[in-house]
Amino acid sequence: MTYSTINTAPHTLPRTFKQQLMLLILALVAVMAVSAPQTAYAEQALISPGDQLNIAFVGEAGFEDPFEVDREGYINLPEVGQLMVSSLSIEDVTLLVKQQLSESYRQTDRIQITLHAKRLLITVLGYVRQPGEVDIPGNGNLQMALTAAGGLKPGAQLNKVQLKRNGETLTINYKEYLDSGDSQLIPDLKPLDVIFIPSSPLTGNVEVEFDAASLLSGGDAAEKKQSVRIFGEVHNPGTFTFDEDQNLVDLLMRAGGVTRYASVEQIRLITDGDPKLFDLKGYLDSGNATDMPDVTAGATIFVPMKEEEVKTGNRTVYVMGEVFRPGAYESKAEATFFDILANAGGPTRYARTREIRVISRDGKVSEFDLQAYTEGLASAPVPQVRPGDAIFVPEKNDMNQTSWLKIAPKNAVHIMGAVTNPGRYEWSDEMSLLDLLAEASGPAKDADLTALNIKRAGQKPFVFDLNGYLKGTHRKNLPQLKGGDTLIIPRLPELPAGNKAVWMRQTSEESVFVLGQVGVPGRYRFTGEQGFLDVLSAANGPSQQADLREVRIIHRSSRTVHITQLDLALYLETGDQSLIPQLNSGDIIFVPDQELTNYENQASKSVRIMGALNSPGYYRFNESMNLLDLMALAGGPTNAANLEDLHIIYQGCCDTRTVHFNLKDYMEDPSGTLLPVIRPGDSVYLPPIDHSTRSEFMGVVRDLVSVATLLLLIL
Repeated sequence: MTYSTINTAPHTLPRTFKQQLMLLILALVAVMAVSAPQTAYAEQALISPGDQLNIAFVGEAGFEDPFEVDREGYINLPEVGQLMVSSLSIEDVTLLVKQQLSESYRQTDRIQITLHAKRLLITVLGYVRQPGEVDIPGNGNLQMALTAAGGLKPGAQLNKVQLKRNGETLTINYKEYLDSGDSQLIPDLKPLDVIFIPSSPLTGNVEVEFDAASLLSGGDAAEKKQSVRIFGEVHNPGTFTFDEDQNLVDLLMRAGGVTRYASVEQIRLITDGDPKLFDLKGYLDSGNATDMPDVTAGATIFVPMKEEEVKTGNRTVYVMGEVFRPGAYESKAEATFFDILANAGGPTRYARTREIRVISRDGKVSEFDLQAYTEGLASAPVPQVRPGDAIFVPEKNDMNQTSWLKIAPKNAVHIMGAVTNPGRYEWSDEMSLLDLLAEASGPAKDADLTALNIKRAGQKPFVFDLNGYLKGTHRKNLPQLKGGDTLIIPRLPELPAGNKAVWMRQTSEESVFVLGQVGVPGRYRFTGEQGFLDVLSAANGPSQQADLREVRIIHRSSRTVHITQLDLALYLETGDQSLIPQLNSGDIIFVPDQELTNYENQASKSVRIMGALNSPGYYRFNESMNLLDLMALAGGPTNAANLEDLHIIYQGCCDTRTVHFNLKDYMEDPSGTLLPVIRPGDSVYLPPIDHSTRSEFMGVVRDLVSVATLLLLIL
């Protein structure tokens, strides 16, 4: 067995008394080293948490990487586990490791232990980017520990860094170290030290992300008692550190100076509860230092906003309303209306330029239509504007606003009824009826354009046929509307299936009834201009079950009611317009069902023949046929038929009657008797012979024969 095989196959050896004694001695040495760090061991390089040890054990793979001492002072050895090495020297650790490994490995005397790296385990908490435990070199300092923790976060308080060690807290002015670079200002670090970075009071109670610019925008003071508060009309209001060498002007400059809206004559200073006014403009004009008030720590400086002054004068003109820059303007004698309006920026997009008002100093009000003037339609001159006058540009009426008070009644027209957007609209005399309808987004789809109703105060309503005007059949011109008029557009009646209440208000004299197999049967308005196909189309046309060859039109307009039969299928095949009847108000169009028509045709064009026949049933019958033809179609009478009593049942419009006919006599002598008339719809019944009556008659005959025979025998 080779050397490497022996090492890679460790086995447990019996522990001798000498080994146990050596282990006890090493344990006592470790205890003494921990309890007495000021002994001779302290002069050697002692192991501390964070250090890295190299354990050279040739042939063993588990000892190739360095072993790191954790914060409790242990290293993790193969086959042994946790082993306390903190505060021991390299020699003591070597003896201890050899003793522990000798239980599982052979030739442990060849083990060599060296210090791979001296490290420091430091805990960094507080306002750092990556708080937690960091590992730095043994000669590392505070700055290296903070760098290992990701660096400081914006808002960290640098002058009160805390170092906690063995239950004691040391405050470090890290800001002073950064300013001077003096390493004596920061203490040396030891293993297991805790560094805490507090946050600045400027960060407030809510965690927010900000940069250095936002951090300094509120001032540079850390403590309120040693600061000065500056707010109001300054560029950078905030809390600033108090400096005895700075006066009020210096503090205002630190706040970025005053804004253009600052009232520099009314700056307020509160020091120790004593308010004072400071005239900065007066100080800058005089330069007198005695006018400068004293500022102490904790003072408050407020720069108020400059209040607007009312501008008046003998040359002032006022522009108000919907202009870009309303206000008071100094006017010259030669300034015109357009000059003043242009200096105010001109009307905005919301200005109602048709009713610009000029209010003179004596209270007289005149209107000016700027839009008509720019279009060359206005004949009125441009108003004269004098000092003291006011120009008012009113706001344009907004369709989305519910208020209608912005338009005077004389300048408004009402439109109601079947339009897309009914309402109250602004009116001008150069507008027409079509302009108003277009402004209301046009008529609705159910608008009755033949009866537009125009109402004007003090006059009778006027009805206008706009549909005829658009088609060119109505020769009248469009009516001229005026402010205050009301336009009402009625609605066409809805489909009967849509709203019953609408067609119930419609009279029968102006209606046509459509019944039967159509899409929407009901009552439809009829003015005389519509034809049969118009009315049928309004009812959505015939359905699939409709019998187009049996359409009926019931005319009720005259005193006598008559019916017209229409073969609509033939019209659709030939296009013969003469087949279409003329409609009148009150007529009824009936489109029958195919199954009902088939039954009615069969009943009205056929004759029923029943009784003692070979093939009774329904048979088509026409005027060229007679009773014998019908009997032949039915297969002729049977042997049991009673030809002497043929029943013919006539179906009339008001009553039904039955006629008896002796077919036997007619067959014996056709010239002596006429055949009865048969019409489609009649019924023929050929009864069978009554055998019970015949049997009784034969019995009587037989009895008479028997009696006669008996009499003959007697005689």
